[in-house]
Amino acid sequence: MEIKKPNHLHQYHLPNPTRIIFILITILSHSTTTTTTTTTTTTTTTSFPKPPPIPILPLPTSHQLSWQLSEMALFLHFGTNTFTDTEWGTGQADPSVFNPTQLNATQWVTVAKENGFSRVILTAKHHDGFCLWPSDYTDYCVRSSNWRNGSGDVVGDLAMAARENGVQLGLYLSPWDRHEGVYGKTLEYNEYYMAQMTELLTRYGNVNEVWLDGAKGEGEKDMEYFFENWFSLIHQLQPSAVIFSDAGPDVRWVGDEGGYASTTCWSLFNCSNAAIGNTDSRYSQGGDQLGHDWVPPECDVSIRPGWFWHPSESPKSATELLELYYNSVGRNCLLLLNVPPNSSGLISEEDVKVLREFTDLRRSIFSHNLAKTAIVSASSTRGGYNDTRFAARLILDEGIFTYWAPNKNKSPWEIYLDFQELVSFNVVQIQEPIQMGQRIAKFHVDVVNEDGGWSEVFNGTTVGYRRLLRFQMVKTQGLRLVIDKARADPLVAYLGVHVDTVSINRAVKCNTSLFSNFNDSQVLHQIVHNHTRVSSI
Repeated sequence: MEIKKPNHLHQYHLPNPTRIIFILITILSHSTTTTTTTTTTTTTTTSFPKPPPIPILPLPTSHQLSWQLSEMALFLHFGTNTFTDTEWGTGQADPSVFNPTQLNATQWVTVAKENGFSRVILTAKHHDGFCLWPSDYTDYCVRSSNWRNGSGDVVGDLAMAARENGVQLGLYLSPWDRHEGVYGKTLEYNEYYMAQMTELLTRYGNVNEVWLDGAKGEGEKDMEYFFENWFSLIHQLQPSAVIFSDAGPDVRWVGDEGGYASTTCWSLFNCSNAAIGNTDSRYSQGGDQLGHDWVPPECDVSIRPGWFWHPSESPKSATELLELYYNSVGRNCLLLLNVPPNSSGLISEEDVKVLREFTDLRRSIFSHNLAKTAIVSASSTRGGYNDTRFAARLILDEGIFTYWAPNKNKSPWEIYLDFQELVSFNVVQIQEPIQMGQRIAKFHVDVVNEDGGWSEVFNGTTVGYRRLLRFQMVKTQGLRLVIDKARADPLVAYLGVHVDTVSINRAVKCNTSLFSNFNDSQVLHQIVHNHTRVSSI
């Protein structure tokens, strides 16, 4: 059966040459001139271009924007726990157990870079208090280990490898410290913590992200953290660094450790409604359409059941990682994937193999946009169809710095793709120019059906930096993106149409898990073999 195209797929096509000549003749015949015996006056009208759309608040800072554009980061959980087969160390492990004889930070960075991770984040100090750099404020650090006869510096090695390979560096410094004796003494410990933070942020060059974990075990000493002082210190010493915590101020936790964001996911947030270690996970997941702060979410998840390397555990499959990608990056989040080095000091080959397969899967799906050869039109264009600054065709340019804009306050807001032939696909990608604010609150996607009408294949709420839509495979000649609701005139930076032949297209239970409240903080309890580990970063 021949597919009929809706008439409006072609209503924006240029007129044929005969019609152009007719229009020119008509214009010339109606031009007016006033002539006198001494002078001739010609009346002309000056046309000014429409101004560009106004950004709507809140907006990302340049550092937040750079963070979001990076899409994925590699988490590196490493320390004495790697050698004691534990997740939360007690702080009593002998430093001599730390001895990664083959440690190669360049391998970590290379694995990250080759697989699309633009940043590496290292647990410089986890909850056990053991420091992966030679701190001047404690002997519970690499200086007291047998590794490199006590002269090693894991943070230093990683910083150098990252710098040499053009990969950004992030550092995790646990507020909870199970070894340090002054923990629980508010003023003394806050000063100790800030002293160690100063070491990390002044010794190793640029640090692009500082990761603050809100976890603390049940029954531990009461401790008040001076977060505002910490934030000020970080911004003073590393102005370009974004700060992660449950409550921002720059990047927020998505609310769980499964790697899934909510289908409605705003980068807008109210920091005043959140507290580190005690934030409603539903608020963290969805954000706040009425929020006054720009605090985008980060999805943290491990490639293995635990956060630290354990010899009895195996990595997730590449298709499971792809599912995580769809549900994190594809829902306006950054994916922070933990890939823990093993006790030799290397990322295990089985993990490297899975990461390469994951990279190949992403490339097979997203390297080709079926819309590239389509005829693109829209319900309206800001400044008119001859104004190329906001033309509908710009949605085919990769990136977010060019975009389609409709006429001001003029709906409907619709974009049409005429493929000019039957094409099959099951993935659509949408991006907003978030430097102009997050706008879209509700949308749907239609395709031309066999009767020449429209059939809906997907409906959703937010878009943000990137939204990936999956549905059953369709074969059609036309597609329509309809924006049903927005905070202001919607803007669309990119529209991609793709084929995914490998996705399992369903929620994957990567680990058997349940959520519970743990000392006013939500942590993930993971069932591993015949025992339970409390797993939190």
